[in-house]
Amino acid sequence: MIEEIIFYLASLIAVVFVFAPHEYAHAYVAYKNGDPTAKMRGRLTLNPIKHIDPVGFVLCALVGFGWAKPVPVDPSNFRNYKKGMFTTAVAGVIVNYIIAFIAYLIYVIILRFFDPGYSTFLVYFEYFIRVTFYLIFAYSLYSFVFNLLPLYPLDGFRVVESATRQINPVQRFLRNYGQLILIILLIESFVCGFVVDRVPNAQVATIVSYFDILGYIGWFAENIIGFPITAAWGWILKL
Repeated sequence: MIEEIIFYLASLIAVVFVFAPHEYAHAYVAYKNGDPTAKMRGRLTLNPIKHIDPVGFVLCALVGFGWAKPVPVDPSNFRNYKKGMFTTAVAGVIVNYIIAFIAYLIYVIILRFFDPGYSTFLVYFEYFIRVTFYLIFAYSLYSFVFNLLPLYPLDGFRVVESATRQINPVQRFLRNYGQLILIILLIESFVCGFVVDRVPNAQVATIVSYFDILGYIGWFAENIIGFPITAAWGWILKL
C-alpha cells in the first residue's frame, strides 16, 4: 500500500518534469523563429502551472500517456515557415530525449550507490527517488514517441504540416479526427490496464493486454527508442 502511494506520487512528479520542459521548448524555439505569441501569453516559462492540463496530467500519471496545454503558435510570424514549423514541432521531443538521457544516469547512480541500510525511512526514500527518476526516463521516452504520432494536436501533426503546407485529404482527416482517435486510444489503454490489474484470471489478463495499443507504443519507446540511452550509460559507466 505504501509502495503504491509512493509510486503514484513519483508518477505525478515525473509528469511535471516531462511536460514543463517540453512545452517551454516549443515556446522558446517559436520565439527564436520570430513568433512572440507564446511569450506574450506567458508560456515562455518553466512554471508547470502554465503548461499543465489537469485531465492530461492525471491521465499521464495513471497510464503513462497524456497531454499538456498546447503552446499557442502563429506560423505567419515565422521568418521561414517550414523551418519554423518543423523546429518548433520537434523541439519538445528533443528536450524530452535529453531529459531521459540525464534521468537514466541519475537512476543508475541511485540504484548502484544509494544503500538505505536498515532504516525504514531511507528504504522508502530510496524507492521514491529511484522510481521518480526511472519514471522521468520512461515518461520522457513515451512523450517522445507519443507526440510524434501524426495526429492533431500532437507534434507529429505539426511535422506533417511543415512538410505539406497545402491542406490535403490526409491532413484534413488527421486534423478533424486526431483528438477523437487519441481519446479512444487513451480510454482503451486505461480500460486494458484496469482489467489486467484487477482480473485474477491470468489467461484473460494476457489476452486483454494484447489489445493495449498504447502499451505497444510504450514498450517501443522504452525498449527501442530508449536502448541507445541505456546502452550508452551502460558502456560509459563500465569505463
